[in-house]
Amino acid sequence: MSLPTARSVKHSHYGDDRVRLTYDERFLRRKVLTAVSGERFVVDLERTTSLGSGDALALEDGRLISVVPAEEDLLEVTGDLTRLAWHIGNRHMPCQIESGRLLIQRDHVIQEMLEKLGAGLRMVCEPFTPEGGAYGHGRTHSHAH
Repeated sequence: MSLPTARSVKHSHYGDDRVRLTYDERFLRRKVLTAVSGERFVVDLERTTSLGSGDALALEDGRLISVVPAEEDLLEVTGDLTRLAWHIGNRHMPCQIESGRLLIQRDHVIQEMLEKLGAGLRMVCEPFTPEGGAYGHGRTHSHAH
């Protein structure tokens, strides 16, 4: 029996079902996923794509599967956010910027750097939706602008 297949993404759409994915899992091209309902389906996109909250995978039968950020282990950063965000960004770390705090993926090297900079740090488990790249939505991976 073949699985339903999603070959495209609809932005700003909500679907009939949901799939919970971490930040790293939301960067994909081809993979078998399991929706919250338990239904398995294949994602087969033309190119590797960064999926965001509010995106939906369009199955060939017309159904939509909403992409929902899953909870993951993160590091909450507080303190001089402008200065701390600069250091995080200078290391190309994905960063969720909120009023009063920053959220980043746990990394012991970055954690040690932030401690030395006087940041307040706390381990949390929450959905992670970092800022997209400055030169278009999605992720950035290098200095090549």
